Amino acid sequence: MSRVKRGLIHAKKRRKLLASVKGYKWGRKSLMKQAKTASLHAGVHAYRDRRLKKRTARSLWQIKINAGARKNGTSYSQLIGAMKKANVALDRKVLADLAEFHPDVFARVVASVKK
Repeated sequence: MSRVKRGLIHAKKRRKLLASVKGYKWGRKSLMKQAKTASLHAGVHAYRDRRLKKRTARSLWQIKINAGARKNGTSYSQLIGAMKKANVALDRKVLADLAEFHPDVFARVVASVKK
C-alpha cells in the first residue's frame, strides 16, 4: 500500500495563513503559531469594528447636525422632533451632509420644519 504525502496541502495552508498576516510585526508574520493567533484576533477585531464603525458614524452625524441646527437657532433634539412631526423623511446621514457642505439648503430645511 502506498503512503499519502501531505506536503502540498501543508504548504498551501501555510502559504495562505502567512499571506493573510503579511505586514504584521515580529514573529506574527512568519511563525505559524503566532501567525494563527494574530489572524484569529484580527478577524475578531474586524468583525467587532464593522459594527462599531456604524455607531461612530451615527454619532458624528449627530454632532454635525447639532452644529448646523445651533447656527439656525435650534438644537438637535428640537430639530429631530420637529422633523418627525412634520413627516420630513431625511435621515441623519443626509442631514449631516447638508449641514456640513450645503448650509443654505440646511437652513431652508430647518426653516420649513420650524413653521
